[in-house]
Amino acid sequence: MDLSAYQRMDANILLGIVNEKLRLECADLGELLLRYDMSQDALSQKMSTIGYHYDEMSNQFKANH
Repeated sequence: MDLSAYQRMDANILLGIVNEKLRLECADLGELLLRYDMSQDALSQKMSTIGYHYDEMSNQFKANH
């Protein structure tokens, strides 16, 4: 899936795509950001709009508590 337009994607769809990429392709968030030329601030902000944050231990975006 092309993530070049990630900032315009629906946040819920992006969440599923990003978590799949983290699970299957990327060892951590840094690798995902480099591989898909994404801004950590922009991605984190987009995920926070639906109540999610990056959890380093599980290498996934998870719901805020």
